Amino acid sequence: MTEKPTESVPRQRSIAPHVSDLTALLGRIVVGVVFIAHGLPKAMNPEGTAQGFAAMGIPFPTFSALLGAVIEVGGGLALIIGLALPLAGLALAFMMAGAYYFVHVGDPLVGGYELALVMGATALALGFSGGRYSLDRLLPWGRRGRSRAAEAVSA
Repeated sequence: MTEKPTESVPRQRSIAPHVSDLTALLGRIVVGVVFIAHGLPKAMNPEGTAQGFAAMGIPFPTFSALLGAVIEVGGGLALIIGLALPLAGLALAFMMAGAYYFVHVGDPLVGGYELALVMGATALALGFSGGRYSLDRLLPWGRRGRSRAAEAVSA
C-alpha cells in the first residue's frame, strides 16, 4: 500500500471572531459609560436622588438611591473592564426593570421607556456574551469549559 503524501494546506483564519470580540468590547464600553453617566449624579447627590425617588413612590428611597448608584456606576465599570459580566448584566437589567416598573409603566415606547428597555436588554446580552477581551477571560471562571482541543485549535 502506498501512502499518499499529505499536502500542507495553510490554515485560513477567519477575522469574524476578532471583529465580534472587538464589537462586544465597543458595546461594553459605550453601554458602561452611559450607565456610569446615569449613576454618578445619584452618587454625587444621594439626598436629592432619594427625594426624587420618594416623590416617584420608590420604596426605601434612601437605600434605593444608594443601591441605584452602586449598581449603575459599579455595573458600568464592570461592563467596561469585563469583570463578573453575567452578574453585572443581570444587576443592570434588573435596575432597568425597576426603572420601568416604578417610573415608566403606562408610558409610550418612544419618549417613554425605550432607554430603560434598550439599556437593560443590552446590558443583559453583553453580560452573557461580552467577548474575549475582558478580565473574566483571565480569571479561573473565564477558562472553564474550554477543552484542550479548543485551545489547540485556537492557538
